[in-house]
Amino acid sequence: MLDLTPYLPQLLIAWTTYVIAVASPGPAVLAIIATSVSQGRSAGLALALGVLSGSYTWAMLTASGLSALIRTYGQAIFVLKIAGACYLFWLAYHALRAAVRGDGRPAAFGVPPAASLKKLYFKGLGIHLTNPKAIFAWIMLVSLGMPEGAPVGVTAAFIGGCMLIGLVLFCGFAIVFSLSPVHRAYLKSRRIIESLMAGFFAFAGFKLLTARL
Repeated sequence: MLDLTPYLPQLLIAWTTYVIAVASPGPAVLAIIATSVSQGRSAGLALALGVLSGSYTWAMLTASGLSALIRTYGQAIFVLKIAGACYLFWLAYHALRAAVRGDGRPAAFGVPPAASLKKLYFKGLGIHLTNPKAIFAWIMLVSLGMPEGAPVGVTAAFIGGCMLIGLVLFCGFAIVFSLSPVHRAYLKSRRIIESLMAGFFAFAGFKLLTARL
């Protein structure tokens, strides 16, 4: 059985960094919060699991040598950057339209309020897979948590730990922000909140479009 003790200092640093990264406000977290508040716990959890699946996908690709592919096919990142910015602008448009509409219906961010959990799952997956910054975050995390020449077991422990942390945090956001008091507060300030979300998504899209990755 693999002894992880020699690798624990690096793993703990990487896991702590991942906690900070996940808990920090970003398009994925904001979308989970907005969906949970406006459409309920099940919808928020479905979207959260989609985001987690996207994170797991980037984790596995990075651990499998994605950084080498990035150096070889740099143009692919440019295309992904444009796609990610367009996706954020699309989310901003739907949030702004809901705020302007003012008919009491929550912002669906491109997904109808009565959308299936499957559609919400794929929405969350799309948010994370079209974010090229997630790739570089995982490259940084892998370099922190997986020293060169580390056994496969260390890789499994590192990614498994990150996914457990992500599951707790992403789903935690969905559960907390779907509580009735939060939902009532949202309904009272819906147009202001959705306007702020529209501005945030637009700003995030602009920053992604103009950032050097």
